[in-house]
Amino acid sequence: MILNSLISGDGPPLVLLHGLFGAAKNLGAIARGLAGQARVIAMDLRNHGDSPHGAAMDFETMAADVAETCAALGVSSALVAGHSLGGKTAMMLALTRPEMVERLAVLDIAPIAYDHDYDDYVKAMQAIPLHPGLTRSEADAALAGVVSAAPMRAFLLNNLSLGDTPRWRVGLEEIGAAMPQLLAWDEPVGVVPYGGPALFLRGGASDYVPDSAAGEIRRLFPRARLETVDGAGHWLHAEKPQQVVDGLREFFFA
Repeated sequence: MILNSLISGDGPPLVLLHGLFGAAKNLGAIARGLAGQARVIAMDLRNHGDSPHGAAMDFETMAADVAETCAALGVSSALVAGHSLGGKTAMMLALTRPEMVERLAVLDIAPIAYDHDYDDYVKAMQAIPLHPGLTRSEADAALAGVVSAAPMRAFLLNNLSLGDTPRWRVGLEEIGAAMPQLLAWDEPVGVVPYGGPALFLRGGASDYVPDSAAGEIRRLFPRARLETVDGAGHWLHAEKPQQVVDGLREFFFA
């Protein structure tokens, strides 16, 4: 699958991959911060943004999408950074196609299984009546019973296209069906560790990369550095954009 991509800057190719319910544009602060030193290729993962939809959402398939898109853009190898779902996809790309990944940066996710339950989010989004004239405030009110945090509702509603025929850009049916796979971490049979440099950047106020994950990180990525952005939660690139950009710039270009 060829993914929709937002391309900016000039220099060595640098692929950016967003998280669940996100899109390439959500990584705009990182793209702008790195575009002075790289050709930044921010991709919409399948079933997200303006990319095509497809039933399969295992990480090998999503990593293959990234590889196919790079090939279509004439990119044989790249610096790669991914947040959350995009981080798992980036890790799988490095493990299955190591020749394509010059350096790997993973933002606030680890190669472990998670028990976060987003099924209620999917169901609440699907339950919003998509009638002509639907307003964002009406959709926000419909989500409020399930999604209590206003910033999270705003994030989810970024995926709602209003107008004469409101529609979800994000593939809710496909994501809902694939949720067990998205929360899991299934390694390919016979996988060998990725030998390139790797940076795992976690939010100090996030629980997504616990200290207990360090062993699995270093088993699969033996050259990994694990660093913490103090005061940042899971969306560290939105909460502490300059610190994240500085960390990525130092890792990729210093």
